[in-house]
Amino acid sequence: MNGIGSDTVLSAFILFCRIGSCLMLMPGFSSPRVPVMVRLFLSVAITLAFVPLLGPDVIKLIHHVSTWDLLRLIASESLIGGMIGLMGQIFFSALETLGSAIAQEIGLANALGASIEGTDSLPTVASMLTFVATGLFFITNLHWEVLRGLVASYRALPMSSGFSPQFGLVQIGDALSKAFMLSLRIASPFIVFSLIVNLGIGIASKMTPQIQVYFITAPFVVFAGLVLLYFTFRPLLEMFMAGFSSWLING
Repeated sequence: MNGIGSDTVLSAFILFCRIGSCLMLMPGFSSPRVPVMVRLFLSVAITLAFVPLLGPDVIKLIHHVSTWDLLRLIASESLIGGMIGLMGQIFFSALETLGSAIAQEIGLANALGASIEGTDSLPTVASMLTFVATGLFFITNLHWEVLRGLVASYRALPMSSGFSPQFGLVQIGDALSKAFMLSLRIASPFIVFSLIVNLGIGIASKMTPQIQVYFITAPFVVFAGLVLLYFTFRPLLEMFMAGFSSWLING
């Protein structure tokens, strides 16, 4: 049986730099609800699974590399992995942000709940949307697309090319544009609902200034918003998962 040499260990560590950095920021994997040790062991296990596939190419690259070039390679791989994970996190952050906007539009902004992807309190509607989207991320096997994308990233962004800050900023900007346009489409029914309701309440307040129309209509606004959320909840999540899976598959 052949022993594990120093080059093999070093190649595994360099692979871990990209894989670990990606999973550190990728939604679902990076949730604070998952213990740190579990996330660490998961990253190590995935890295070891990739070593037989990607390790020989890494060994050829680092065989006669200098210490400075090795440090630069480690930093470059960490930045590439972080960029990939950050782009995935942007989609869920956009959903969380627009989920808070939805809660504001239907009058439930003060009903706070625990955040799924963070530690701060969020409106319950935003927490529910993020929680269900995170569950669907694993139920629909999109986490396997993350691993497939990591393997494909070594062809699209080879280690020998290093990390390009300009390319990274362009990719993050494109992800921000796609994520917030997708989330804005999801929140659009509630934005229209809020415009119509608030316009009607404003007209009624002007016509009957002696009546506190806003406080009288508040329960009815919440009820109508919950009814709208009930009928649109499934299509909204299907739209989000379709957009996120499209980004994962097509890059």
